[in-house]
Amino acid sequence: MIKANPFLGNDEDRTEIWDMLVAKDIRAYTQADWSMVENDFLEDEFFAVNAGFDNDPGKWNLAFSRFENYRDSWLEAARASLKTEYAEPLEDAVHKLTTLEQIEVKEGKAIARKQFNGTIQVVGKEPEVLNWQTLYYLKKTPAGWKIVGFTGYLPYTP
Repeated sequence: MIKANPFLGNDEDRTEIWDMLVAKDIRAYTQADWSMVENDFLEDEFFAVNAGFDNDPGKWNLAFSRFENYRDSWLEAARASLKTEYAEPLEDAVHKLTTLEQIEVKEGKAIARKQFNGTIQVVGKEPEVLNWQTLYYLKKTPAGWKIVGFTGYLPYTP
């Protein structure tokens, strides 16, 4: 089941951010189609931190200091998912376990908290478990909201 945007009709900025980080991102990933999301980033400002599911920031690392490295890693993971036989439609399954309810917008910047909590059934294998959260950092530009970075694989908290 594809989720509806909870901000639609109430908040233009949050609607745009939710559509980018949930609807478009999930569709692009499940189709391994980078062209769908490539314009959602400010490449020159982008960087990403990997929290490694650890509460201790001292153990986090700068996973992607270059945008190209992130793009290549995203494509590798997305293509691997295409080779996996899921027992349910992947796009629906990812929507089912994804939540993005908290988006703070202030003076042309935003932080969005995207959470993953659940499993995806794989044919003949153990289910894939998604249980983490990501904080996305965004900037409003004349062309709309753009991702400038994120801290990913943070431990899941309700």
